Amino acid sequence: MADRGEDEDLEMAIRMSMTPEPKRNKPRDEVAGVVSGFPEDSPESKTRRRELMAAAAEKRMATIVRVSPLSPAGNKGLKKGGEVARRVEELPLRDESLCKELSAEEANKLFVMVFGSEVSKDILAQWCNQGIRFSSDPETSMGLVQHEGGPCGVLATIQAFVLKYIIFFSNELSRVPQNRGLGVSSKSHSVPSYNISSLTEDVKVRALVRSMGEILFLCGSNKRAVIATLSIPGNDIQRFEGISEDEVVANSLKALSIESSLDLLKVLRVEIHTSEATALQRLEASIPLFQSRMGALLFLISALLSRGLDLVQSDRDDPSLPLVTAPFGHASQEIVNLLLCGQAVANVFDGRMDLGGGMFLKGISRNVEVGFLTLLESLNFCKVGQFLKTPKWPIWVVGSESHYTVLFALDPTVQNENELEGRETQIRKAFDAQDQSGGGGFISVEGFHQVVRETNIKLPQEKLDNLCSAGFIVWSEFWQVILDLDKSLGGLKDSSGLMGKKVFDLFHFNGIAKSDLNGSQVSFGGETPLQRPRLTKLSVSVPPRWTPEEFMADVQGPSVSGTSDSAGKDTEVSKPEPVQHAPLVDCVRTRWPRAVCNWSGDPPSIR
Repeated sequence: MADRGEDEDLEMAIRMSMTPEPKRNKPRDEVAGVVSGFPEDSPESKTRRRELMAAAAEKRMATIVRVSPLSPAGNKGLKKGGEVARRVEELPLRDESLCKELSAEEANKLFVMVFGSEVSKDILAQWCNQGIRFSSDPETSMGLVQHEGGPCGVLATIQAFVLKYIIFFSNELSRVPQNRGLGVSSKSHSVPSYNISSLTEDVKVRALVRSMGEILFLCGSNKRAVIATLSIPGNDIQRFEGISEDEVVANSLKALSIESSLDLLKVLRVEIHTSEATALQRLEASIPLFQSRMGALLFLISALLSRGLDLVQSDRDDPSLPLVTAPFGHASQEIVNLLLCGQAVANVFDGRMDLGGGMFLKGISRNVEVGFLTLLESLNFCKVGQFLKTPKWPIWVVGSESHYTVLFALDPTVQNENELEGRETQIRKAFDAQDQSGGGGFISVEGFHQVVRETNIKLPQEKLDNLCSAGFIVWSEFWQVILDLDKSLGGLKDSSGLMGKKVFDLFHFNGIAKSDLNGSQVSFGGETPLQRPRLTKLSVSVPPRWTPEEFMADVQGPSVSGTSDSAGKDTEVSKPEPVQHAPLVDCVRTRWPRAVCNWSGDPPSIR
């Protein structure tokens, strides 16, 4: 009871502290107010009020002190405090952010974690000269431009989330209804027109702000977002006549050089936000800083601090290695995974891989909004799990040996199973439910009859007896029978070969914009040739995975024989488009096996 009374007094003091003082020109007796039964202008009232306000201030400070800037556990005090703490949070003028500078120990730990103890000046230059900026080219205006080789993993992941908002949440980004261009309502799931030029700068900036906020809260377990900024003149951006915000920030950064943790310590400032609204407001206000040459590095630091440095290290299989890999300064898979799923794990498979002896490797443990594909899987160096292959939205970061790009679709149904794929999934699920061998792929005769009943398969008696003759049924043998069984009997045989075929469009964006040292791009007037950001449309055709490729080649289009010109034209029209190949196609095939891709112009590059 005593605690409850103290809490009520504390709440009253806080509310009184938020009430403006009465104007001095008003008579004292016109100011109404009673505290604990004392008239407001009495000495007892003034003393009581000072005591309560002091207690309120002390309570507020105790609540804030419990929030550690580098440990997510610090939020528990704020979220799960006593009744008074909850009441303080509910008051309209609560402070949901905390600003601080890193200690020397924290700055050193952060710097070594990212770059290692021995980092070259070239790698530091790459990461200190890459802003988060949209392309000025109308054809790629929705894309972020990369000028340096190292931070592509950070930019590509942000790009994937930006596309999510531009394509599927465009209505929420536009205050005034307009032609959405690339965008599509997440509710309608209709395929939009392919028109990037309709995107305004405001829409793109809002998409960027929301993307950055979502990633940071994802890293902070949806409890907090830490925003790293610089305590330099011009950080609190103000508009001056004739001087743009970009110029103000650029001038402030001219003398800035980050070569050690001490340099980082001097300028880095971090803000901890537990409210999404205040975090987004701060991100929007800091856009000129993130667009500056320090932008990519600041966002990486923000993500690491949002996760918490100790948790980042515990996520990793080998925390002794730097997150930025030598000798070229590329973003590691741990950085990409942190931004995609909120955990800095080093692998792309689902779950954990037990190596025995209490040792295991960590993979992806949850569903993701945007996914990941890699050329390395097509080379059998790794296996991407279903979490990353089948994200909520049809957008994937694509990894090669040295670069990250983005692949996406405008239509979310490209990931849906077609009729025959759904049938296959249904049969396999029923079979696995009867498999008592621990995944051995065989079931009893009784279990087999249950599968046949559940999936409405009408097997001829001869085939049924043949499958059951051994006393158990092996999946591979059963599956072969299903492939040869007509669809009308519950099988998957399709005489046309087209029922399971998928046809859809994908788009690939490579944001690299730098000097082309190989000289593969055309130069003008003797100038150094440039590689520009590029957006490529791919027409994709995926044959049923249970149909032999030779059969698919036969059914792609009937040939028309004849000697007349018209017959020759018909024959020409019916011919399938020539198959094109590039390393990106190998990546696509890790998601859609045996996919055939076609495009116009130069092949898309993932390097």
